[in-house]
Amino acid sequence: MLKVAFKFIKYDKAKSVGIITAVVISIFLIGQQLGLLFFLMGLMGNLIGNAPVGDNELWVIEGQSKNINAVNRLDQRLVQQIGSLDGVDVAYPVVLSSAQATFLDGKTAGVTLVGAEAPYFVMGPDSQKIAEGSIHSLINPNVVSAEIYSEKSWNTQLSIDKPIEINGKAAKIGVLTKGAQAFGASLMYTTLENARSFANLSPSDIHLIIVKLNSNADKVDMQTAIHRLFPNLQAWDAQQLKKSTVKEILITSNMGMSFGTLVLFAMISGFFIIGLTLYSSALDRIRDYGTLKAIGASNGYVNKLIVLQAFLYAVIGYVLALLLLIGFKFGVRNSGLIIDLSAGFSLFLFVITVLISVGGSLFAVRKISGLEPASVF
Repeated sequence: MLKVAFKFIKYDKAKSVGIITAVVISIFLIGQQLGLLFFLMGLMGNLIGNAPVGDNELWVIEGQSKNINAVNRLDQRLVQQIGSLDGVDVAYPVVLSSAQATFLDGKTAGVTLVGAEAPYFVMGPDSQKIAEGSIHSLINPNVVSAEIYSEKSWNTQLSIDKPIEINGKAAKIGVLTKGAQAFGASLMYTTLENARSFANLSPSDIHLIIVKLNSNADKVDMQTAIHRLFPNLQAWDAQQLKKSTVKEILITSNMGMSFGTLVLFAMISGFFIIGLTLYSSALDRIRDYGTLKAIGASNGYVNKLIVLQAFLYAVIGYVLALLLLIGFKFGVRNSGLIIDLSAGFSLFLFVITVLISVGGSLFAVRKISGLEPASVF
């Protein structure tokens, strides 16, 4: 049957090329849009993703916020109060503040200062995301990190020891990160004192408390206790806060709806283009299908033949689309847009390809199933 299916595909090269092109375009668009969406979702929670998060941690923020990128100010005294609770090993204050960086060439950029106590740097950046320099250099006064992938958007060159200004105050780049990006603004890591100084915050201002629990403490019980003792605060598991952040941004920005609509239309258009082309192809070869039935081929055999052709179209189109996606991935990598074509994602795209192609073939299957062999002679 496989040889016969190939013969039918070769018989009408124009329609075969059209079907394969439709498969390639649909799957490339679906893969591209979903890849971009997953990348942006990663950026949304990167304040947490860049941090060396432990299993025994709770992240405490103001109770109304469900988004780590938009948290209200807290009082420094809460750090000592929470740190004194039974089950808490230590509590660290963190500052998250918007600022403006100015470079020697006059370029400016909006950044988010991430300040944490030295030498612990509980907010990171994680060592795997440090491209140049040492995190310990951030201990020095007025030293910050910078993201290599921001060079292009900032239209400036970044290097270790490069002098800059933050909110009009002299600073210096001590660490270059790679992949420590954020959604909407670039992150600059530094000490708690430096962040407060650059952002003109008072010594009592913080935005986040990272709580390290001792080995005997139950995380859920501690969350309940903190909320009971401090009704205006909410203690989160870091990964749950990350998921909540992504959900909040997707809902409030309608980004999920936008990307979802594009993917849905790519699937629908591919389904109908492939289906109608296969239907047209079946009409052109109706004598061949009628002949097969006349010499004894069953409806089941002919239907399987049409579905097998659709499956072959899916395989060929999928391979070509995957090659284009790989090219796209490497083409945009240098700009900081990281597309993850994991095995699971690739398998998902293959399943979608088969569903679109084989589903579209049902138009032709329905037409040929009702074909009487004598009607073609």
